[in-house]
Amino acid sequence: MKVTGFTHVSVHAHDLDESMRFYTELFGMEEIPAPGFPFPVRWLRVGDLQLHLFQSDDPAPQGHHFGIEVDNFEATYKKVREMGVQEESGYFSNVYELPDGAVQLYVRDPAGNMVEVNWPDVATLDRSVIPEIEKVEAGAEGATLYLNRR
Repeated sequence: MKVTGFTHVSVHAHDLDESMRFYTELFGMEEIPAPGFPFPVRWLRVGDLQLHLFQSDDPAPQGHHFGIEVDNFEATYKKVREMGVQEESGYFSNVYELPDGAVQLYVRDPAGNMVEVNWPDVATLDRSVIPEIEKVEAGAEGATLYLNRR
């Protein structure tokens, strides 16, 4: 027996309406119907997968995150800067190019959950829009963010 894929990621929200606005405004996610659990939840479509938000006042774990791919990294980068949601300090405050050429940027949602925003090919980006991309050192041979990339 083995896993065949992911169906969803579930993260908490201090204010479900505020978190819904964040994910719909920044990433264009679409709300979808959610079951009637005994606690408040909202569900969003993320391509063929889902993001589940549940009401909680707990703090977000600092390093835990989930990664998503966007259809326009430059526009997302500009919107992230406009909204002021890019991680503010430390390692995750930079835009990175991985050894395979993928690019990543980290943001925090209103509840403090970290979201990694991914793009498959640094060569397709306008460096005048995103000039400060740092390279990540090569690690294990064959390491790649996109497993199905050819």
